[in-house]
Amino acid sequence: MSAAARSYSLEFFPPRTAEGVEKLRAARRQLSQLKPAFCSVTFGAGGSTREGTLETVLEIRAEGVPAAPHISCIGSTRASLAEVLAQYRGHGIRHLVALRGDMPSGTFDAGEFRYANELVAFIREVSGDWFHVDVAAYPEMHPQAGSPQADLANFKRKVEAGANSAITQYFFNADAYLRFVDDCDAMGIRVPIVPGIMPIASASKLARFSDACGAEIPRWIRRRLEGYGDDVASIRAFGLDVVTDLCAKLVARGAPGLHFYTLNQASLTTTIWQRLGLS
Repeated sequence: MSAAARSYSLEFFPPRTAEGVEKLRAARRQLSQLKPAFCSVTFGAGGSTREGTLETVLEIRAEGVPAAPHISCIGSTRASLAEVLAQYRGHGIRHLVALRGDMPSGTFDAGEFRYANELVAFIREVSGDWFHVDVAAYPEMHPQAGSPQADLANFKRKVEAGANSAITQYFFNADAYLRFVDDCDAMGIRVPIVPGIMPIASASKLARFSDACGAEIPRWIRRRLEGYGDDVASIRAFGLDVVTDLCAKLVARGAPGLHFYTLNQASLTTTIWQRLGLS
């Protein structure tokens, strides 16, 4: 794939405080210089978070960058999701990241949707081809999937329901992604599968995120991070080397782009992007 055909993009989350809003604006000002293909904005089940998603998306678009809100279906009804889709369409939004959403613990009514493929099918039913729809992919298997084979079958259902492309959960083992792509190809899945990339800023945060989402931190990386203790500068320098090398390997092996989980921070993603010469 030519460099021009690849898609390099960013993810943000809606800030919950006025201070967070200003910090994100400052981060976006720096990151916009990289000229990302688009920015995605995560989505929560609560009304305030949902409004924050739209507000952030509209700000990003006003800054001249295409933006894609996340939309999740757990706990939603057909009527409530149709309303959200109509609202997004009314604002001229053409790109969505469609996810099942996290299952809350305890007794919970999942609503009218149980799986992301049902959400994708509903988006197509209500909105036709108006939206470009990204879905999630899991090179190291979704933590709630019964097996890698079952997880691949779930992914295929999302694509068959009408997904245009996919963004993966982050990972640090390039072979897991490359094998996943090969397995998809063998199953006739032909959509672009863009690796999700997590810069390493904090050993404890990375461990917490990874335990929650099922991403594996290779033992050699985990041990090195533990060895640095509270030496933040060494952790960041090591993390930059590890993640830059991972990205370079993925691009060299044909990945159709990279999607950076920025955590609303600019410096690490900017450094990796510049080291790779993406802009």
